[in-house]
Amino acid sequence: MDLNDRSIVLTGAGSGIGRALALQLAERSARLTLVGRRLEPLEAVAAEVRGRGGRAHVVTADLTAAGAPARVVAAAEEAFGGLDVLVNNAGNVRAGRLESLEESEVLAQVALNLTAPILLTRAALPALRAGGEGLVVNVSSGIGLVALPFYATYAATKAGVAHFGDALRRELAGEGVRVLNVYPGATSTPMMDSSRAGAEHGFEYESAEDVAAATLAGIADGSLRVVRGGQRRRDTIALDREDPAALDEVLAARKDALERAVATHSSL
Repeated sequence: MDLNDRSIVLTGAGSGIGRALALQLAERSARLTLVGRRLEPLEAVAAEVRGRGGRAHVVTADLTAAGAPARVVAAAEEAFGGLDVLVNNAGNVRAGRLESLEESEVLAQVALNLTAPILLTRAALPALRAGGEGLVVNVSSGIGLVALPFYATYAATKAGVAHFGDALRRELAGEGVRVLNVYPGATSTPMMDSSRAGAEHGFEYESAEDVAAATLAGIADGSLRVVRGGQRRRDTIALDREDPAALDEVLAARKDALERAVATHSSL
């Protein structure tokens, strides 16, 4: 897919992977509808987008609120005359033992990480189909591929949005809308600022810019999945598939240290 001059809705656009995607898309003269909860960071990204040759329209929205998906799609259509690409990037996290999480923290993750992208995609499909070459990009997580202890709810939502993408891709086969799932590993973004997990806990970080570049490369070459994390991640995925009990033993050995490292990890 040629991304030049495309109308693109990008959620979670104010920071992290969303911001990196916006700036790299700006260099392709994209027409970006930047969506997030807070106006100030969105306006800052919009200014950078315009400085790099793109066009930007800012929409502040709580994507978990009733009516928000339809409002976002309508704003993109009004600003840019249609919609070619939807990037479901917004997300949140609260790590910790399941029984220690508040019910509200569980529900918040389900609402933003899973329900919101499903409903936003549902609202966007008529516009995406109308363009004849639509695309939905779902930003999942490496934890959506290999579930980690103390991320039970987060893992469920990220695996859920990935399976949503796979099912939808097959549902839409031959109808002019493609679906790409992206699985970032640990990424240096504000969402990770409250975590103390590092390489010794299995978290090897890369930049948001590298994740964005890999995502755009996957769009360009027609990939169905973009999985980040290098050979170590591929080995872990293979072990989880072929001998999950062996991976359980590996994770059990670092469980106590991991629990301490992620106890404060929250973006809620």
